[in-house]
Amino acid sequence: MARDHAVIGAAGEHLVLSRLLSRGILAAKAPDGTSVVDLVVHQRRPDGQLSIAVAIQVKTRLRGGGDGGWHMQKKHEDHAEPWLYYAFVDFVPENPVVYVMPSSKVAQVVRDSHATWMALPGARGQAHNDSKMRRIRPKWPFEVPGVHEGWLDKYKEAWSLLGVEPSAEPVGISAEGDDD
Repeated sequence: MARDHAVIGAAGEHLVLSRLLSRGILAAKAPDGTSVVDLVVHQRRPDGQLSIAVAIQVKTRLRGGGDGGWHMQKKHEDHAEPWLYYAFVDFVPENPVVYVMPSSKVAQVVRDSHATWMALPGARGQAHNDSKMRRIRPKWPFEVPGVHEGWLDKYKEAWSLLGVEPSAEPVGISAEGDDD
């Protein structure tokens, strides 16, 4: 039975949301259809008010695929904002894994890997045809500047990269889990 891509994407978003909340990091799902952002992560300011600290775009993969990567697009080459992060969810292992990465690194890897691929000859020596499709992969069959074997490892469950301090207690939730 074919699986609905929207359902798989929602599963990835909920997994990331649960990982954040279980660490005491206040986060919420952005409204469906919001451009670029899937989740917003809040930070308590010194005056006690909440502010949005960072936004997360979630990319999810369910099947192994040939290259073990995630689908991206040309537009991701330009999404390099200090407040934007990506969470790459890998449901392939028995225990799902999340790679947390700053958008500046994602933009650089997407841009450089595609440019490198475009400069290489195709299987029969021909030039590659350009498209909007891009990939984030654990490894490439060619050398990508700034990317080495095992480059994703430092981003595995790297929640501290978000720069958000966990709350002592999630807002509106008592220690017993009842609403205030």
